Amino acid sequence: MSVIPPEQGLKRLWHHAGPHRGRVVLAAIYTTLGKVMDVMPEILIGAAIDVVVRGQDSFISNLFGVDDRWTQIVILVILNGFIWFFESLFGYLSAITWRNLSQTLEHEIRTELYQNVQRLDLAYFEDRSSGGLLAVMNDDINQLERFLDGGAASILNVFWNIVLVGAVFAASSWLITLLAFIPIPIIVAGSIAYQKMLLPRYRGVREAVAELSSTLSANLSGIATIKAFTAERREAERVERVSDDYRTANREAIRFSAAFVPLIRMAILAGFTCTLLVGGYMALRGDLEVGLYAVLVFMTQRLLWPMTGLGETLDQYQRAMAATGRIFRLMDERPTMAEGSEVLPLPARGEIRFDRVSFGYAEGPDILQDISIHVPAGETHAIVGATGAGKSTLLRLLLRSHDPRSGTVSIDGRDLKTLDSAGFRRAIGFVSQDVFLFHGTVRENIAFGRPEATPEEVEAAARAAEAHEFILNLPQGYETVVGERGQKLSGGQRQRLSLARSILRDPAILALDEATSAVDNETEAAIQRSLAVVTQDRTALVIAHRLSTVRDAHRIWVLEAGRVSEAGTHDELVAAGGLYAALWRVQTGERISIS
Repeated sequence: MSVIPPEQGLKRLWHHAGPHRGRVVLAAIYTTLGKVMDVMPEILIGAAIDVVVRGQDSFISNLFGVDDRWTQIVILVILNGFIWFFESLFGYLSAITWRNLSQTLEHEIRTELYQNVQRLDLAYFEDRSSGGLLAVMNDDINQLERFLDGGAASILNVFWNIVLVGAVFAASSWLITLLAFIPIPIIVAGSIAYQKMLLPRYRGVREAVAELSSTLSANLSGIATIKAFTAERREAERVERVSDDYRTANREAIRFSAAFVPLIRMAILAGFTCTLLVGGYMALRGDLEVGLYAVLVFMTQRLLWPMTGLGETLDQYQRAMAATGRIFRLMDERPTMAEGSEVLPLPARGEIRFDRVSFGYAEGPDILQDISIHVPAGETHAIVGATGAGKSTLLRLLLRSHDPRSGTVSIDGRDLKTLDSAGFRRAIGFVSQDVFLFHGTVRENIAFGRPEATPEEVEAAARAAEAHEFILNLPQGYETVVGERGQKLSGGQRQRLSLARSILRDPAILALDEATSAVDNETEAAIQRSLAVVTQDRTALVIAHRLSTVRDAHRIWVLEAGRVSEAGTHDELVAAGGLYAALWRVQTGERISIS
């Protein structure tokens, strides 16, 4: 993927903030007013010194027409109170507006990013880790939010600090203004140079955190396997290595960003020294009022010292822009398969046809070669064959997770490429051998495809899948939380819930990918009884490893090396004495060599 430059990322971010630009302007106004109030106390200090030194000729005396020094001091105290009040008020309004704005943008970008990821082809996810994607949708967006939360206001503060303090200097002495402002171009030039050095390092940090997130996500998902193979120490060492890579990437970035503030301090020292020397000389000569000299000394620090915060702001900015680049690269990803526009008429009849289909993954060889399979509506057909023959790939093509390299896959005579995917998938109930249950209740998982289903409909689907009895024996019945990926349930229980989930949708087509391959005999028998009922008047395409589960199918298709080698009923295939007959004899206990 191409690298998105910081300025382009900032432009894209501004585009996303379009509906909220009014709030951006309001937040900027609050920040500006807060900075105006922040500068005023230094002017009041100078005015107070002016009152003490000049008395009746002071600036306050001339402004308010008050000769008494004490009264002038009281006036300054009152002004100071108002200034601090409004500074606090505008500071609060600025903070709350910027923070709420950052939270809103974070929410909208994350939501839009997730919606875009959901639209991508499944092939996209086969080449990427879920942990890496999670790092972009969570950690990178949080990094952007941290910058929006305080960094934008900080940049505005620095800008208005220069403008407002510069105005005070310009009204006092152009010579001191010139000397005090000399460090600013140096600081700006240094900032630009540091941006160029920091950006690639922070890209490395974002990549390292993605790798760390991916590793942690995979290991937490596979914790049972890690324990089963006593691999805890090895995996802990692997996580330690990946975490150390992240630490090293951060250390390199920190080494450069930490040097920024000391360099700025040297520039500040030069400006401050010029104001002290030149301003002091002018005050001693009488060319500059003592109170004004005090104001300029304080203002020099006010002008230059906040610029040390540029180091932290720059650090936040570079991290945010590196994160923003990854966010928008993912947001720019598009499906490679064109979406069809036709809507499959519902209720679908359920006729399935693979017509001379060939398919292979990425640049690899064809896994399926010239496959032609016809499943009439309402019939149950089975696909069998050795591991790697391409059985599950056929179901992926039926669900249009991929498109064939040649040939067509159709439902009710309509090529899937021309159909709206969401529409035709509603006509298919899919039960995978790798059942995925969400962290939630049994009821929520069964109703996943039809969240509006009534409790009675959920229970009816569970009964049809022969899951009702075991559900009632769970601690809270249908309200029992199954745990992440259904870890609190057995494999057979998860499989029956998956079947109930598909039954509840009342699909015209049931697609089962070795639904009984990892269950015990009792569960297999229960699933078989369920299938005998739910496949009536409905098309079923069953991928099977155990041939006993499909012996009653209307037609059995035998795949061998990506091709259909045989087709027929169970009895016909056994009588033919081919590959199916050999597999049948092996599964029923006969010792035989299969060529």
